[in-house]
Amino acid sequence: MKKILSVLMAAGMAFSLAACAGGASSSEAASTESEAASSEAASSEAASSEAATAEAASGTVLSHDEYMAADLDSQVTIEAYVQAKQAWYAEQSTATVYLQDQDGAYFAYDMACSEEDYDKLTPGTCIRVTGFKSEWSGEVEIVDGTFEFVDGADTFVAEPLDVTDLLGTDELIDHQNELVAFKGLTVEPSTDGNGNEAAFLYKDNGSGTDGDDLYFNVSSNGQTYTFTVESYLCDNTTEVYSAVKNLQIGQTIDAEGFLYWYEGANPHITSVTVVG
Repeated sequence: MKKILSVLMAAGMAFSLAACAGGASSSEAASTESEAASSEAASSEAASSEAATAEAASGTVLSHDEYMAADLDSQVTIEAYVQAKQAWYAEQSTATVYLQDQDGAYFAYDMACSEEDYDKLTPGTCIRVTGFKSEWSGEVEIVDGTFEFVDGADTFVAEPLDVTDLLGTDELIDHQNELVAFKGLTVEPSTDGNGNEAAFLYKDNGSGTDGDDLYFNVSSNGQTYTFTVESYLCDNTTEVYSAVKNLQIGQTIDAEGFLYWYEGANPHITSVTVVG
């Protein structure tokens, strides 16, 4: 009888050890699978970026997502619609324009352009731009570009997207260079280099004169932001330039403009309406 019990106990211990060994193998397998999944995801992301960059270099027209995935300093080609012309520089025959399609926006800086073609860059016009994706102080842009008009293309003029609730969030940058709107902002004092307060400043430190960029502060939900009227985009003959010069501290305003980026959001404002 004792012999039978001993055999049964030995068999039980062997089964228990086998079960423990099996458990350890399952845990190790799960860990291995997790590491493999993480590695596969990282490889997939890298492959996606490499594919977007390779496609960009080939001259293929990129979607907005593909453009954003392409490496900085890589050659890119996009098709989009003119939303506003910031400037034409006669000395080098280049233009700077805001572009947008139904999926996102672009900023083409110093794009080769004759004066004759610049006159044809009216809002809604579709163009194909080839240049290099670059970044300057957070602003993603296309530099050293050339362009051509897309014959037979439809026109598209974007409606301003209300991004008031995105101020101060990480999601705001997803709309970089788009035409956007801000509602119910409060005009806050700006302080010049001498400590004087005003509703706006000529240049960011108040050292400029009429015709220079205008800087003004606004607040929303307890946070203050700096907006700009870029004089190349909207000079001192425009309605928005005059509207900002007539602002008073404490007023409530709505504003529209292009979501430019300089060390953070620095919208280039094209319209201001006093609402309170």
